[in-house]
Amino acid sequence: MEDGRETAAMREQERRERQIDRWCHTIDDNPALENTDSDIGLCGWILVLFSILLTLLTLPLSIWMCIKIVKEYERAIIFRLGRILRGGAKGPGLFFILPCTDSFINVDMRTITFDIPPQEVLTKDSVTVSVDGVVYYRVQNATLAVANITNADAATRLLAQTTLRNVLGTKNLAEILSDREEIAHSMQSTLDDATDDWGIKVERVEIKDVKLPQQLQRAMAAEAEASREARAKVIAAEGEMNASRALKEASLVIAESPSALQLRYLQTLNTIAAEKNSTIIFPLPIDMMQAFMKH
Repeated sequence: MEDGRETAAMREQERRERQIDRWCHTIDDNPALENTDSDIGLCGWILVLFSILLTLLTLPLSIWMCIKIVKEYERAIIFRLGRILRGGAKGPGLFFILPCTDSFINVDMRTITFDIPPQEVLTKDSVTVSVDGVVYYRVQNATLAVANITNADAATRLLAQTTLRNVLGTKNLAEILSDREEIAHSMQSTLDDATDDWGIKVERVEIKDVKLPQQLQRAMAAEAEASREARAKVIAAEGEMNASRALKEASLVIAESPSALQLRYLQTLNTIAAEKNSTIIFPLPIDMMQAFMKH
């Protein structure tokens, strides 16, 4: 268990290092994330100055178009002439935009939960099962979630379905039924690595239900019932064997002491009398019967 935990910790550390390296090189590799305020060109600067002048001339009415508010759990990505502004995501709180040249997109930073629809999966031992699950994820980098992918939510959902199929396709039915935690951890690691470039952090994955075909359920129930019956017969046979051994030992003790048989007889009479039966059986000694048989 300790070796498994150390391995998981090492994998998590390596994943974080790779994520930091990706983020460090994202600005250099992705033109959409460059600090391009100075690269908008002459026409861009003319439009920006015109927008500022128009805003000043229409004060105080234009102030309502310039001031925007984002909530505590939101971040705003501002585009100026189609380029992301220097500084990345804005918020929470107040921020200003130019009404003619700027636009913005709100990104929700809260944890999002969605159900993976039931997936028909063919296991490694050629058994068809229907498996569904639940995924918890959140946007960790709002700029990457907007600039690197069209719809991060839809992409994460589709990737979760594909990952569930791929992971379960390498497992046997017994492993799927018994190792759900390991399967969920494997899915989380795979999803988290794949969504790093989108600014998505997969926090948790859980397997909800594994549905088996009706024929397989009946076969497994019959197998379990047969196994229980076999164990019951074995236990009964062991009990009979132990009882016969105990009776043999008791007979040896009685044979060594004839008075023990008389004491056992009196104890049996006491038991019968306690049950208030009307019939009492008196056994005759075998020696007396042999004496009559000789005559």
